[in-house]
Amino acid sequence: MQIVDVAARVRSSVRDIPDFPLPGILFKDITPVLSDVRLLRDVIGAMAAPFATTGITHVVGIESRGFLFGVPIALELGCAFVPARKPGKLPYVTVRESYALEYRADVLEMHSDALSISESGDVAKVLIVDDVLATGGTASAAARLVSQLGGRVVGISVLIELAFLEGRAAVDSQPVHSVVAY
Repeated sequence: MQIVDVAARVRSSVRDIPDFPLPGILFKDITPVLSDVRLLRDVIGAMAAPFATTGITHVVGIESRGFLFGVPIALELGCAFVPARKPGKLPYVTVRESYALEYRADVLEMHSDALSISESGDVAKVLIVDDVLATGGTASAAARLVSQLGGRVVGISVLIELAFLEGRAAVDSQPVHSVVAY
């Protein structure tokens, strides 16, 4: 699998949906990527590969499309999966973090015990996964949650980066890997 080839295949599969969810927003629809089993398998590999030797212990998938990539990436890396969800969706004690999006504000929550520390006392090494990095608000909130729980973010992996929105600046110099950048 060549990452350049995967990126070209993703670009040709993603649909642009104008004015969704609000007028003036050009939504990048990834459902065609999800429906192509070979491309999806290659995307998972391309999103996981840069972090294969970093000792990741947990993948945090951001609701909801981050779950679609986060679980298989956790399996690929042989580590735990942790959901970062919208308020009220997790049944146990949670920690929460507010953030701003390009068109509204929101909140993410994680279980307070989501980042288990090993018996040797090692800090959880976390990869944050989402479908898109836009302004960086969601990824930054997830990174703050990881920090609150005593973990260390090793990197952020996304399928698509909307580079013109400069989301990397919001994630505090965390290493960001994107399969495709627009």
